[in-house]
Amino acid sequence: MTQDLYELLGVDRNADEDAIKKAYRRQARKLHPDVNPDPEAQEQFKQVSTAYEVLSDPDKRAAYDRGGDPFGGGSSFGQGQGFSFTDIMDAFFGGGAPGGAAGGRGPRSRVRRGQDALIRLEVDLAGAAFGVSREIKVDTAIMCTACSGDGAAPGSRPVPCETCHGQGEVAQVQRSFLGEIRTLRPCPSCNGFGTTIPDPCRECAGDGRVRSRRTLTVKIPAGVDTGTRVQLPEEGEVGPGGGPAGDLYVEIRVAEHDTFVRNGKDLHCTVTVPMTAAALGTTLQLPLLEADLEPAEDSEVQTSIELELPAGTQPGKEYVLRGHGVPGLRGGRGNLVVTIDVETPTRLDGRQTELLRELAALRHEEQPTGSVGPAPRGMFGRLRDAFSH
Repeated sequence: MTQDLYELLGVDRNADEDAIKKAYRRQARKLHPDVNPDPEAQEQFKQVSTAYEVLSDPDKRAAYDRGGDPFGGGSSFGQGQGFSFTDIMDAFFGGGAPGGAAGGRGPRSRVRRGQDALIRLEVDLAGAAFGVSREIKVDTAIMCTACSGDGAAPGSRPVPCETCHGQGEVAQVQRSFLGEIRTLRPCPSCNGFGTTIPDPCRECAGDGRVRSRRTLTVKIPAGVDTGTRVQLPEEGEVGPGGGPAGDLYVEIRVAEHDTFVRNGKDLHCTVTVPMTAAALGTTLQLPLLEADLEPAEDSEVQTSIELELPAGTQPGKEYVLRGHGVPGLRGGRGNLVVTIDVETPTRLDGRQTELLRELAALRHEEQPTGSVGPAPRGMFGRLRDAFSH
């Protein structure tokens, strides 16, 4: 073959790997025997395939650019040199083994990033609302200190694989209608790493990592809710070969509160007052969620608030106390929604019964007929009907 390989593919001498692969793909689509059965096209396809095999391999390309034989003294370019079926697949489908050499071939690295880890943590409502720091215990893989992550026993080291001679791959050559097809596969002796460990570390059995329990402090930001995940970078599993650690995710579950129910950034609670207090009006001292926080020195955090109930307050009446809900992750704060429930006395002594009868007489309610309307609206609706006048 006397034609310049760069000219065969239609690229300049400074073309990068991407440009070479694209050029080969264009040529192969026109000249491949499955597409173009013309004998001349088949010969051109062999030449183009040989050009791609040389220029896509950094070592062979360097040898060619120096004017040497890229095949190390083997057959010349024009005398039936085989082409790699793997190269064709890579050119068409963009294949390539991760961690390998240029072009997707070569030994895989033993050092790989570790997996992410996930644990679940329950916090109380106040901690979720205002933020809290918690210590957690995690069981994850950490780097083996005995071998510093390389998997070999102290005083030894990995050695090149005798089967693949450090390449991480072995070739299988077959003949087909396409010519000589060379298929590259991971070396079965070293699993594609290119090296073997004759004397594995006794602590990690050659993996480069061991499991350990650690104690970490996680800072939970204000405003989290059930399902929120807090990310701790590089606190997950250390990778094989002592590779970088993945991330640790802490998934939050907010415990139920005795008083408040959360709905987004709003808090809801129900306050039950006696019938007399609802009728006459009263002032309530309500606790806020801040009352659950541990008191800090010189703290002026408001832990309660007054709520004025006017005379004649009805069951189901809602009062919105703005800015006393849950802080949002992105700022702002929700409201506290207070619903009033009126308690009707169920056990009266003689004097109380007598006074209520007098009140009923004064209000002409000795024989109330009730009001007929739409279907009752639950307990609060029935209470309103009972005390309507």
